[in-house]
Amino acid sequence: MSTPESDQSDKQKYEFRKVIEELKEYEGSGTQLVTIYVPPERLISDVVAHVTQEHSEASNIKSKETRTNVQDALKSIKDRLKYYDQPPENGMVLFSGAVNSGGGRTDMVTEVLENPPNSVQSFRYHCDSNFLTGPLEEMLLDKGLFGLVVLDRREANVGWLKGKRVEPVKSASSLVPGKQRKGGQSAQRFARLRLEAIDNFYQEVAGMADELFVPKRHEMDGILVGGPSPTKDEFIDGDYLHHELQDMVLGKFDVAYTDESGLYDLVDAADEVLAEHEVLQDKQVMEEFFEELHDGERATYGFGPTRENLIMGSVDRLLISEDLRKDVLVYDCDGREEVEFVDVTDEPDELQCPDGGTVSEWEREDAIDHLMNIADQRGTETLFISTDFEKGEQLLNAFGGVAGLLRYSTGV
Repeated sequence: MSTPESDQSDKQKYEFRKVIEELKEYEGSGTQLVTIYVPPERLISDVVAHVTQEHSEASNIKSKETRTNVQDALKSIKDRLKYYDQPPENGMVLFSGAVNSGGGRTDMVTEVLENPPNSVQSFRYHCDSNFLTGPLEEMLLDKGLFGLVVLDRREANVGWLKGKRVEPVKSASSLVPGKQRKGGQSAQRFARLRLEAIDNFYQEVAGMADELFVPKRHEMDGILVGGPSPTKDEFIDGDYLHHELQDMVLGKFDVAYTDESGLYDLVDAADEVLAEHEVLQDKQVMEEFFEELHDGERATYGFGPTRENLIMGSVDRLLISEDLRKDVLVYDCDGREEVEFVDVTDEPDELQCPDGGTVSEWEREDAIDHLMNIADQRGTETLFISTDFEKGEQLLNAFGGVAGLLRYSTGV
């Protein structure tokens, strides 16, 4: 069950996705579209200084049109930066430039995206005929929070996999002696001391993992453990981890290196498990939907019935396809609200009331925004469903991209 914070995150990601799709459509006639990625630790004064320097250097651009457009874009960005004392928690991305609007005309576009889903990692200034949206698109594809542990009997590293980004956090080196005993020690005593040292090291590694992972255990999607055999097997089979973490281990993987680079190797080795897990929750909820559809009474689908159930407050979870791109026309028919579900490219010439009445006023809005606003008012959880598996595709293609699991049967 997602928390209100994760609901907001899903909505935020959708809003970002919409803006990115719009930005990708824009083109400049020259290298005049400016993109700036600002990490959270960057001083706004430094960004302003960089923009000022770029504005000065733009005076050297030979094309008068491109020179003017670049300088106008930088001025617009500088004006926006005046509203910030410091970057937002996850940083921000600024876009500005004169985009082609047809017929040889251009329109100035300026957009500021605050707090992207993941923290902006580094400052980037980019000037081209298109806005730089790739890093933001990767953030939107990123799913999941996984704990990472790599170890052998010499060293260990613990960290995070946040989406596609690996973050090393803690490391330890062991005092486990080599297999060759020192002179004067009996083989039996040396073996015992060595086993004790191994056990102590495993406990130290587990302590690091517990300290890092336990506070986040309700947000995590799983734990991956890597290293050579038999080390990783001894560590997991010995129940060194906190019991709640032990149950979250998704697999043990052969990894040759156990320094920080080993964390990256672990993610590569677990690629299939991670790919499967990425859509696992979507698969589970869609399985539940199909079970209710065939053998129960707590499923609804299609825009109209799902919206009606939402308004009634009977929808427990609203299911929306990630690839749904539809609009809603809302219009007034003699005091009664009517709603149409339309393609984003549809331009209706004239709206007709079902009973032949007069359409007095109407508005157009994004269908997902429309449904999520109702869901928020009714305390309904919204889930975005991937199309990367069969039943996710069916939600989009067979059920119109909109469905719901009900709290109770309504007959609608």
